[in-house]
Amino acid sequence: MKIKMFAGVLICCTTGFYANVAAQEINKNYDEKLAKELHADAYGMKTYVLAILKTGTEKGFSKAKQDSVFSGHMLNIGKLVKDGKLVVAGPMSKNTNNYRGIFILDVPTISEAEELVRTDPAIQAKLLDVELYIWYGSAALKETLKIHSKIEKQSH
Repeated sequence: MKIKMFAGVLICCTTGFYANVAAQEINKNYDEKLAKELHADAYGMKTYVLAILKTGTEKGFSKAKQDSVFSGHMLNIGKLVKDGKLVVAGPMSKNTNNYRGIFILDVPTISEAEELVRTDPAIQAKLLDVELYIWYGSAALKETLKIHSKIEKQSH
């Protein structure tokens, strides 16, 4: 009796396993070379750091000083893109959370992201604060920068 029960459980378990394996088809469009270049895992994904930029604590700067700091902020964004560390950046509309914008940084750890955001003049001046989170997204995200340069009529 125990042997029959064990055999039944074994058949059920292995049937489920093989059905699951069969359901995981390999993508016919898979490009192994591109996946390696983009550091994609088997699902075409990778780890990034999401930075949420918020209104900072510094409120006493003149308009000229703020403009100067934000000019440096934009230059720093360009440098991070050139260095291959910044994949996405953009402002947010006015909101009750005081969120001002986001960065998606092409680094796998919070500590590496902290080093990068410390280079931002607006964060240094406390005009912006930042929250950092590990984010798992498409490894193809980095390819959008190549496309963006083709659709951007003028830069900031």
